[in-house]
Amino acid sequence: MTATVSSITALATRSPFARVGAIAIGRNEGDRLRRCFDSLPAALGGVVYVDSGSSDGSVELARARGYDVVELDMTRPFTAARARNAGFQRLVERHPQLELVQFVDGDCALAEAWLATATAALAAHPEAVAVWGRRREIDRERSVYNRMCDLEWAQAEPGETDVFGGDVMVRAAAVRDAGGYDPRIIAGEDPEFAVRLRKRGHRILRIDAEMTRHDAALTHFRQWWLRTKRSGFAYAQVSALHGAPPERFWVKDRQRALTWGLYVPALVPLLALPTLGLSSLVLGVYPLRFLRVMQASRRRGLSPADARAWAFHCIGASFPQALGILQYQTERLRGRTPTLIEYK
Repeated sequence: MTATVSSITALATRSPFARVGAIAIGRNEGDRLRRCFDSLPAALGGVVYVDSGSSDGSVELARARGYDVVELDMTRPFTAARARNAGFQRLVERHPQLELVQFVDGDCALAEAWLATATAALAAHPEAVAVWGRRREIDRERSVYNRMCDLEWAQAEPGETDVFGGDVMVRAAAVRDAGGYDPRIIAGEDPEFAVRLRKRGHRILRIDAEMTRHDAALTHFRQWWLRTKRSGFAYAQVSALHGAPPERFWVKDRQRALTWGLYVPALVPLLALPTLGLSSLVLGVYPLRFLRVMQASRRRGLSPADARAWAFHCIGASFPQALGILQYQTERLRGRTPTLIEYK
């Protein structure tokens, strides 16, 4: 399944927004939420904002725009999946005629042409139930961590894909068919939802078009560490649900994080005495892996700065990811309900 922007855009004028609804979720997003709302056209068939305990006037801002507002019960553990489900339920209750739903995070703004391009893509590909495009970081030069986010968004190739992210347009009927998002998932709820869509025979389309502008606002190492630790938790939680053959979803990612973030470093002290300290030479594999990723990134056309940032992320991420996996396993053994790993 392939799609070009030119062929899709040619159909855009025949895709009225009246059959499209939008769901935005957020908490204390401030000006980012205002930018998100500014990017939503007035011609949409309906807009729902789901708030998770904001104290910055987000709810009042949404109501002033005339949007439906859902205020989540914060006495229950928060997950983005629960917020998306609550928004979808309200949207279809108020606007049952809607055929398409655009999910967007409150720290993102839609690209001007995205809704027209996305609706036309689904019209051109009736076999697809979800379409997503390129998310870009709004201030990638502010920090190396923002740069890594922007590079992460660029990894998926156009065409049919296995997953999508938090910003995606989905057919409303497919959301109902799959039962929506899994509210238990604290991170990786979007790929998990995509897995269940595919298991039901649905297809997902990634197109080469600007979709959203994201504001990660990652300026400190600790923020990057916690965000990456959360991705390790997601590998563990989602692979526990979908890791069995033939899917084996995120099993390799989980194993890679444990190998390089836990098992290999553990060999050094464990083998220190029997090898008379020579086990420390094992650590030399990390700079070698860094150079290999950086060189491969340069061959793909990345700038030297981008190649270094991506290599740092790929090699360094294993350590917080391994901790995230261990946290999931510990909470699972203790029977605890997972809670969101905050990084902002």
